[in-house]
Amino acid sequence: MAVSLDGVLVKKGHQQETFTREQLEDFAACAHPKTGPIYFTSNYFNIQHPVKGKLLYKAYEYQTKLLETYHNYRFNINMLPRQTGKTTTAAGYLLWRAMFVPDSIILIAAHKYAGAQEIMQRIRYAYELCPNHIRAGVTSYNKGSIEFDNGSRIIAQATTENTGRGLSISLLYSDEFAFVRPSIAKEFWTSISPTLATGGSAIITSTPNSDEDQFALLWRDANKCFDAHGNETEIGINGFKSYRSYWWEHPDRDDAWKEEELGRIGEERFRREHGCEFIINDETLIDSLVLTNMQGADPISKQGTIRWYQKPKKGMTYLVALDPSLGTGGDPAAIQVIEAPSMVQVAEWRHNKTPIPEQVRILHSICSFIAEETNDNNSVYYSVENNTIGEAALISIADVGEENIPGIFLSESKGHGNSRRYRKGFNTTQRSKLTTCSKLKTLVESSRLTVNSKLLVSELKNFIASGGSYAAKIGETDDLVMSTILALRMATELRNYLPEIDSQIRDSSDSEIQPMPFVML
Repeated sequence: MAVSLDGVLVKKGHQQETFTREQLEDFAACAHPKTGPIYFTSNYFNIQHPVKGKLLYKAYEYQTKLLETYHNYRFNINMLPRQTGKTTTAAGYLLWRAMFVPDSIILIAAHKYAGAQEIMQRIRYAYELCPNHIRAGVTSYNKGSIEFDNGSRIIAQATTENTGRGLSISLLYSDEFAFVRPSIAKEFWTSISPTLATGGSAIITSTPNSDEDQFALLWRDANKCFDAHGNETEIGINGFKSYRSYWWEHPDRDDAWKEEELGRIGEERFRREHGCEFIINDETLIDSLVLTNMQGADPISKQGTIRWYQKPKKGMTYLVALDPSLGTGGDPAAIQVIEAPSMVQVAEWRHNKTPIPEQVRILHSICSFIAEETNDNNSVYYSVENNTIGEAALISIADVGEENIPGIFLSESKGHGNSRRYRKGFNTTQRSKLTTCSKLKTLVESSRLTVNSKLLVSELKNFIASGGSYAAKIGETDDLVMSTILALRMATELRNYLPEIDSQIRDSSDSEIQPMPFVML
């Protein structure tokens, strides 16, 4: 043993020691590459409770999941409520990593230096209480850094534009990243990312702040867990694994606690700090509270790249809407399938590199499957958006032959536009888009339209007011939303023909029912 510069007893580095068989087995359990973090924190990670004093850390269920996520994924981003032990859990993992994974260079970057010091203090406290047979020896032991004799280092700094520069970082731990000044956060992340790309890993934790800060951007991309075809993946498009916990997962928090906290800090702050909701600066089409509760579901089956959320049923009507694209890697093409009159999303497809003839083939496949399942060709109505690129889709449908596609090709009534330039399908104007956006908002917020697709939910969360209309945020897509809007326009055309649809979608804002839909022959 040796005395550190600040008077704390630590294990001196590079000393030969003799341990019992049981101690060696205990060390091996701590160092186990898969189960080591859980074993170590459960048996040797002591915390300083503000009331009870020294306590052995006993992870709640969500904290155990958090530890497992830290250990099993290279890049982690976590959104957790205040005062739920996220910093303590992280401190336990960082100490384990430094002691049992040699040559780990760990950087703690907090939004303030005091925060970085607080994390380091928890690490120091736990280290000093570890038994001698499991703790690594130290060669330097200061308030801002610890160096171990196994080559590992823990460094604590405030987050600035230059934090971490010059270091070969094995693991970055960024605490309360959402509260770092935006310009600093952006510069820090720009400079630190290349270092991580060469083999490092990252853990980013925070309570949410705004929906436009660097943390929000990383979180948003981490939750885009879809491949090019829209199939769900385990990690986001930026390589991060996201994990979120909720205030009610803490065993000491219940409805009574919630009511007391609401009275103390107010609803908006409660939603941000404990509900982990971003403060949305943009005006989304769908109410933000409704969006928060929309989760989506997993498909029950897949036909190639088509995702089915429920099987077609006899006696129902199905609206199959294609929003085409060039298929050259830009905007995706998308198909939505809505069941009427229930107004349940039953299937979808999306891809950005599928040529238009293939888009029509997929449309054909969906219609055929529905007709087979319902044993009724007349249960299927299909259509396309005919603006610009839509003309090519109309040509492809003509090449296939409408008579060869099960169902009825539905087009908007002549009264909607200039009959001299009338084309099959639906022409989207700013007026028709706004009208149907209003319908979509009403149906979703009143729970009369069931959205099953997680990808569609994701698009709705980024579908905002823009230039007198609605569109996806910059860098996002809205093709699934637009194909849903097309399906709703189809439903509106059909409602005079099918009264059961009219009763499901009608609201006080509706104008006079349009005449019988025009089905071109």
